[in-house]
Amino acid sequence: MMSNGNKKKSGAPKTLASQVVKLVKPIFEKRGFADVSIVSDWPEIAGEYLAQHCVPEKIDYPRSLKSKGTLHLRIDNGGLAIQLQHLESLLIERINTYFGFCAVERIRITQGPLNKVPKNTFSPPRLLSEKEEQNLRECLGDVVDNDLRNALEQLGRAILSKTPKNLT
Repeated sequence: MMSNGNKKKSGAPKTLASQVVKLVKPIFEKRGFADVSIVSDWPEIAGEYLAQHCVPEKIDYPRSLKSKGTLHLRIDNGGLAIQLQHLESLLIERINTYFGFCAVERIRITQGPLNKVPKNTFSPPRLLSEKEEQNLRECLGDVVDNDLRNALEQLGRAILSKTPKNLT
């Protein structure tokens, strides 16, 4: 019997985040980010308020070094850009503390709009109309088992409540 060299595969599901990091790592490395975490952990590094108004774009390192780089930040607020210039040494200290070495020596600020990711807008499920409730009960009228009927009724309500009213 031939062995096709299959490795044992674990049936454990992998998180989407771990797979995304593998995909974007080469892209971030081209932009000078040795570690993707400066982008993903930016709110923790810079603080929530600052992270809402500026994003790291890339890090330029001197030739043949992976330290003492220039961090390029895009900021959407001119007043905050001036304030950030005065706080530059504090932000550099926080970044280098986060990495554990002198990753950034200077910050270059560019003003412009940020590419904001839209926030996930959650809308609660709508209530079913009396007619929809009646139709659901009629559809399940022949189901004899009470537990099964209740489970199907809950499922039906969940499906119908997510369907736009004009489609029902």
